[in-house]
Amino acid sequence: MSVNAVLIRGGTVVNADREFRADVMCVDGKVHSVGENLAAPTGAQVVDAGGQYVMPGGIDPHTHMQLPFMGTVAADDFFSGTAAGFTGGTTSIIDFVIPDPKQGLLDAYRMWRGWSEKSAADHGFHVAVTWWSDSVHADMGTLVREEGINTFKHFMAYKNAIMCDDETLVNSFKRALELGAMPTVHAENGELVFLLQQEVLKMGITGPEGHPLSRPPMVEGEAVNRAIAIADVLGVPIYIVHVSCIEAAEAIARARARGQRVFGEVLAGHLVLDDSVYRNPDFATAAAYVMSPPFRPKGHQEMLWRGLQSGQLHTTATDHCVFCAPQKAAGKDDFTKIPNGCGGIEDRMHVIWDAGVNTGRLTPSEFVAITSTNAAKLFNLHPQKGAIIDGADADIVVWDPQGTKTISVKTQFSKGDFNVFEGRPIRGVATHTLSQGKLVWVNGDLRAVRGAGRYLKRPPFGPNFDASQKRTEALKPTAVVR
Repeated sequence: MSVNAVLIRGGTVVNADREFRADVMCVDGKVHSVGENLAAPTGAQVVDAGGQYVMPGGIDPHTHMQLPFMGTVAADDFFSGTAAGFTGGTTSIIDFVIPDPKQGLLDAYRMWRGWSEKSAADHGFHVAVTWWSDSVHADMGTLVREEGINTFKHFMAYKNAIMCDDETLVNSFKRALELGAMPTVHAENGELVFLLQQEVLKMGITGPEGHPLSRPPMVEGEAVNRAIAIADVLGVPIYIVHVSCIEAAEAIARARARGQRVFGEVLAGHLVLDDSVYRNPDFATAAAYVMSPPFRPKGHQEMLWRGLQSGQLHTTATDHCVFCAPQKAAGKDDFTKIPNGCGGIEDRMHVIWDAGVNTGRLTPSEFVAITSTNAAKLFNLHPQKGAIIDGADADIVVWDPQGTKTISVKTQFSKGDFNVFEGRPIRGVATHTLSQGKLVWVNGDLRAVRGAGRYLKRPPFGPNFDASQKRTEALKPTAVVR
């Protein structure tokens, strides 16, 4: 047996379907065996996981490393961001290629692939459709068939920048269906946001407190309902990113009750933070929380937790997009110019465990489902990712449920100069993280390697994905039986 091996001994393995006592042997980047009393080969590293959980590494399906946005560039690049993720048990990300209007999708994709060569972690991409033409139609086909892209992002917000109109949504959704790809949407009514931003500014409200006022929950709810309706007519599954409010969660639940394939993502921040953060009198502090959709009044959090508990919401993410205080200061006199984005990739799993498992909202297996397995399944990475089984990638986190820490910008690894969870005490921490079978985080020692991350090709979905035939049959007139 190769000496490139790590034996994780004495822990409790937690997969999305069950938890059980077992050792885990990792050889040459893969899970070699899972069982009791496994023997370590000569030269193998041994991790003592006694009293700890052994779980699939986290998958963050929504990050923006090195993103050029609103006149600046996000502070974390693909190395610093993914390395920070290791410290909190996240071993894979799916980032976003966002072409400029009229930029070719393939051109933008190649640019992002170049940036991501420094990634420490395995990574994939969603590709945004920001405009429509015959060339976009063709590029989508090439991306699916040759580059392993099976999801396309659509921004229903950011008017006069990257916002999609309904014509683009319809054309892109239809093309995605043909290709076996899934549309995803940032659901906010961009026209309403633009109007409300101007009205709030006219009222003399120019600080960060104006941000949530210009993006109320119904703005999100309307866009979610519209995107779901378009997907329903066309017969294509749809994934709603960063669901933040009751209106959006209820729209997804209603659609799923009708049998529609709709999937929802929740950000760790929306589960535990509320809109009071925008009323901090210190501009830099309040501006640090500006992201879209904004943090909501506290009452919305319970609906998000219930959505995760009931299976109506499916994944958790961060929308990790770090802008530092000098960058946020661009909106000092106009909140609409504050670069939108917050961090969190190294804190997501800690925060969700503490606020979810420790409170009884989630079981350990449900935690694994919403932080790893569901994303692997939805984006066609399972069982390579998201499970500790023979033959899977050895992306693993060893988790001490009694370990404690206090989240702080002073101890974070992200390049950001602020942490939205600052001062939050948590119980349950990652003690060891393995990426491709190698120890990259060991009790506070970060061993990330620049460029070690692999690009993940994600194949299109199978023929049962295409619901258009069933939709066509359903539209045909039927005889009335008397």
